[in-house]
Amino acid sequence: MNQVKLFIDLTRLKKPIGYMLLFWPCAWGLTLAYDFSSNLKNYFFYLILFFLGSILMRSAGCIVNDILDKEFDAKVFRTKNRPIASGKISTGLGMFYALVLCLLALLVLINFNLFTIILAIASMPLAFTYPLMKRFTYWPQLFLGITFNYGLILGWTAINDEIELIPILFYLGAIFWTLGYDTIYGYQDIKDDEIIGLKSTSIKFKGKAKKFLIACYTSLIVFFLIGAYSMNLNYNFYLFMIVPFIHLFFYQIKIFNLKDPSSCLKAFKSNNFLGLLIFLNILIAKI
Repeated sequence: MNQVKLFIDLTRLKKPIGYMLLFWPCAWGLTLAYDFSSNLKNYFFYLILFFLGSILMRSAGCIVNDILDKEFDAKVFRTKNRPIASGKISTGLGMFYALVLCLLALLVLINFNLFTIILAIASMPLAFTYPLMKRFTYWPQLFLGITFNYGLILGWTAINDEIELIPILFYLGAIFWTLGYDTIYGYQDIKDDEIIGLKSTSIKFKGKAKKFLIACYTSLIVFFLIGAYSMNLNYNFYLFMIVPFIHLFFYQIKIFNLKDPSSCLKAFKSNNFLGLLIFLNILIAKI
């Protein structure tokens, strides 16, 4: 039972925010592309596949992240007790777990069309090199955004079997979303990160954090509106985008305080609700 608990801690299965933030862009892309006048079985089937894939890939990503960052994690108060950083799980065992999770994810992936399979496999280097970025650039959150929202493209291609401008517009908006929320997340560890020499947008913009978040979330809204206009979504999309707008600018940014880790975590976690709001918004506009 102790090994099971360590595995759960290692893969963050008790913290669904991680895999939900990976899942929502997949659901957005799928919903944007799907023809709801046809049989809904495929829609729900793909939605389940993307959900399972998000859990598996996020879990594998956590393990690889912990292996690459084990020396840094040991020096950070919030992460020093992670299974690999604390030595409770060996690097070798961690790699074995990650490999098994990737193989399970592959079993999920082969249910999609060939184009989507190729695109998904092509994203693997991004997924597993992201943890290294904080050593070299102040923009690791940008790399995370490119990686974490890739599922939006996959959701689209799972139905249309091709890439168009429309999903790219939504993808760009989603990247700015991640750039914002992961900057908020980074403020939890900013003191430790500065001491050990890691880089992030949290550090780069610490003197103007809220202005940076406003810029990110404004870009999210703008790209989504342009995307909706490009695919002629009905007026409901524009009407209901008011709700995510209010959440981002009058709740999330308002409660965010970079000097208070608990407020950072609360604002960060609220993005799961934001993901749901946008999903429902797209669904209403498509139905």
